[in-house]
Amino acid sequence: MKLKYFTSLICMISILKTTAQSGYSLELNIKTVPTESITKNETGVGFSFYDNWNTKNEISNTISYKNTGLNFDLDNYYSSDIDYRLNRIENNLELSHKFNKKISLDLELKTVAAFENNLGISDVSLFGGAEMRYSFNEKNSLELGVKRMSVFGKAAVLPTLAFYSQLNPDTDIEIGFPNSAIHYSNNERNHFSLTNSFDGEYYKLDQNKKIESNLTASKISFSQMTTAFEYERNVDKNWFLSFQGGYQFNKKYRLTDNRGTTKFNFDANDGTLFNIGIKYKQ
Repeated sequence: MKLKYFTSLICMISILKTTAQSGYSLELNIKTVPTESITKNETGVGFSFYDNWNTKNEISNTISYKNTGLNFDLDNYYSSDIDYRLNRIENNLELSHKFNKKISLDLELKTVAAFENNLGISDVSLFGGAEMRYSFNEKNSLELGVKRMSVFGKAAVLPTLAFYSQLNPDTDIEIGFPNSAIHYSNNERNHFSLTNSFDGEYYKLDQNKKIESNLTASKISFSQMTTAFEYERNVDKNWFLSFQGGYQFNKKYRLTDNRGTTKFNFDANDGTLFNIGIKYKQ
């Protein structure tokens, strides 16, 4: 089954690569999020391309696949039969149009298929939205928008906010919701980032999970706030290595119904995360 997903992803990458004129990248990430009672392991691969049509219009697209495994301390939970292997295929299309030197519009369309083992049309969800950016000057800008997201573990339409500032040639910051970050680069090869983000996702289960005699759940959802430090090293012209370590707060792992109503809460503890990535960029 997994071979089929990777084959489909490779086929889509081949098609997109022929259309990309400005550049592309291929990335592999391995992440582990251990806590006292649950360990979450993720393996992901993604392909991105971007193209600047002209001075006013830009397009980028990212296709990614992620496999998630959950290891439980079974003594703490409702059943001894828990073995979640979750799959997520995502296509993220972004368009940017600059009206003038001050104002630009960013559009996003994200298609997500999130499922346990068997993929069906009901597993596919649409996300995305629009953001307007106003540039005060060459170094400072403000972006406001609205998007359909799953940062709290279920689909919801939420406002977005981001203030960008170039503090100096080596340092820039982003402050807002759902993402904030500070980036620093001391030379062409080293890039450091300190990020804070709200993120979440949900997956439809193949079969409803029976929790009690009259209580079942059809989805599993995750949400957390993540603060992380990342170091990216340009090892040569095209290859990059990245190392990320951080901490996740207000972590919530839940079984829910189709409306996102919690049916069982795993009471996951806050915990650390570690991520290693390798990227080829052209």
